[in-house]
Amino acid sequence: MGFLKSYWVQIPWWSLKQVYRLLILALLGLLIVGGMMFYFYIDSLPALSTWHTVRLKEEFTVHSGVKNIQDYFDLEERLFQELQTEVYDKVTPQEQNSINRYTAGSLADPDRWSPNWNRSFEMPADNPKGAVLLLHGMSDAPYSLHTQAEYLHKAGYWVLGLRMPGHGTVPSGLTGLKWQDMAAVVELGMKHLREKMKHKPLYIIGYSTGATLALNYTFKSLEKDSPLRVPDALVFYSPAIGVSAAAPLAVWQSRIGHLLHLPKLEWNSILPEYDPFKYGSFAVNAGDQVYRLAKRVQEQFYRYQRTKNPKPFPPVLSFSSVVDSTVSIPAVVENLFERLPKGDHRLVLFDINHNFDKNNVVKSSVQHSIASLLQKAKKNDNYTLEFISNRYTGNRSVERIIGDRRVETLALQWPQGLYSLSHLAIPISPLDPLYGSNEAPTSPGIKLGQAAMYGETGVLLVSPALLLRQRWNPFHDYVRQKVLAFLQDS
Repeated sequence: MGFLKSYWVQIPWWSLKQVYRLLILALLGLLIVGGMMFYFYIDSLPALSTWHTVRLKEEFTVHSGVKNIQDYFDLEERLFQELQTEVYDKVTPQEQNSINRYTAGSLADPDRWSPNWNRSFEMPADNPKGAVLLLHGMSDAPYSLHTQAEYLHKAGYWVLGLRMPGHGTVPSGLTGLKWQDMAAVVELGMKHLREKMKHKPLYIIGYSTGATLALNYTFKSLEKDSPLRVPDALVFYSPAIGVSAAAPLAVWQSRIGHLLHLPKLEWNSILPEYDPFKYGSFAVNAGDQVYRLAKRVQEQFYRYQRTKNPKPFPPVLSFSSVVDSTVSIPAVVENLFERLPKGDHRLVLFDINHNFDKNNVVKSSVQHSIASLLQKAKKNDNYTLEFISNRYTGNRSVERIIGDRRVETLALQWPQGLYSLSHLAIPISPLDPLYGSNEAPTSPGIKLGQAAMYGETGVLLVSPALLLRQRWNPFHDYVRQKVLAFLQDS
């Protein structure tokens, strides 16, 4: 220490000042270079359009003072009037084109469809068997479950399909959305149906984030002395039980953008709006709200499992593709079905098309993750895992497999050239005019179900990769039959 001390004393002070000055200059240089890189990064992002920046004042929040579903419908009517005056009437000529949903009369104009499925809807029934509440997913609209609404209503159910706040209007609605706003609308819907049905069964069908909202409501209704009606059964499509662990970090990008008045940072993606019933652009806040809601559901599971003499949990039927780039399928198994109390719970997983194994084009990591998932699921008897697969048939025909038992070969097969389903495809019929196959009825506007196109890069308004994502479920009739039988038995 004495040596170091004497050595330090011998260093000239002017040398230390030079070092400090160089360090400060280097730090300033880094800040300037970093600032310039940040500026060029922001400048390189796609430009924001009217529908990314408008804030609609008539959108529902928990502070809107809405007391019942009719109040919500009335507020929604004012919201769509505001949408017309603040967006459609103000879209610039440069923003308009033939597939822009905000161009009046375009192929993607939602008003080409009757009704406009961006809005909430109700289908009353005489002497109904029960009532079903339909909840769509994040960035989606009631359209995604309109086929379910139609066949359930035909089967004798009273159906209510709700538009979640921030949806069906403009993507900017997702930048300020809170999951509590959506949860409040679910409670309004269930209250309305309870009053209509008296003691008849009530069900909730949820797609993606709609499933998470259904779970949140169910746990709240299961609390001691809760005034909420417990659903008699739950049906899920591609439930959003687990999302990216990066979600809580990504939200800081949005917060910095808001703080620095850099609105482009509030977006994960800024894409053309060519789908009449689903946003192309996705706000950072939207992912954060799904993450927060999924986290809350896990906390509700924890409390429910530690409750003495809890109310019985309703039976759950869920459908997912075993490969899903939007939500985590292992989380569906581990954080939902393995945590459910033992009961009549059923998880239906659609395998990949194993005909593609022969061409060695399926990633080995995908094969391993599927095998691991199935092995884990077989060890739990709280629920029944039903696997729809052609791994043993040697052709495109699929079997129903439960555990290690091949129960039956179904009168179903994979369409030629289709290697898997997707998060989007699970609830959609092949006969859907917008998202369905080439066998579907003619669409009143744009058709997105089989729009694969080939050519040079950089030519199309829409990314070819987006168009290649599967949008309809070739096994939809099987799903429909399972849903109707499940509700009948519950």
